[in-house]
Amino acid sequence: MTPILWPFGVSAAMAALAGAAVYGGAYPRSQLFGRTICRSETPEKLAITFDDGPNPAITPKLLDLLDAHQARATFFLIGRFARQCPGLVRETVARGHLIANHTFTHPNLFWCSPARISSELKQCQEAIAEITGVPPKWFRPPYGFRNPWVVSAARGLGMGTVMWTLIPGDWRAKPVDWLIRRMQPIGHPLRRRQSAASPPRSGHGDILCLHDGSHRALNGDRTHTLAALEYWLPRWRDLGLQFVTIEKAVRAPAA
Repeated sequence: MTPILWPFGVSAAMAALAGAAVYGGAYPRSQLFGRTICRSETPEKLAITFDDGPNPAITPKLLDLLDAHQARATFFLIGRFARQCPGLVRETVARGHLIANHTFTHPNLFWCSPARISSELKQCQEAIAEITGVPPKWFRPPYGFRNPWVVSAARGLGMGTVMWTLIPGDWRAKPVDWLIRRMQPIGHPLRRRQSAASPPRSGHGDILCLHDGSHRALNGDRTHTLAALEYWLPRWRDLGLQFVTIEKAVRAPAA
């Protein structure tokens, strides 16, 4: 009987391992491949984050919008774009926002070797440090994909790895109303608290993942992201949310 059952056992084990790899590499709250940050420390703190910039077509308008609402955000930059737009990177820092690492060319790190991962992170780190004078302390993997070497490579460069609680899909070519609805869950703990007879004493808040650029090329169209934030920022402020950078959102050290 053993020769008949053995292949099925191997198949089941391989399927389980594959499932674990997918979960560990893609699920934003998974800690299987290393510790990541995916929530802010209190419901009142909202960490708005942007990937794939800098983007000359949108980032300056976004900075003006954030200023209008006294909001601070975290920008995960692609290194090759940062090198092409050093003035925009410096302006982002000057306006009180946090700059972070999003690799140099935006590959899917799940399929990358340890050497390639290290190279991507180091090149981006060097590009940003040359522009700002300070190497980033935070990193986000492209697409959120990790393998067993990604988080440890970031930690080796002194960076914490940041995921999210909500990624509404603003890179998709959808109407603004669709994106506005997808951002509705932000602030849900505060809405629940306002309606509860006895408010909870503690809880976690949100890290929102948006995109001010496109990883394919500079000047990507992200006008619907801008419009959705124009709608939500005043409403979130009225709800009592504080718009903070990742460093203000969590107590945990970067590495």
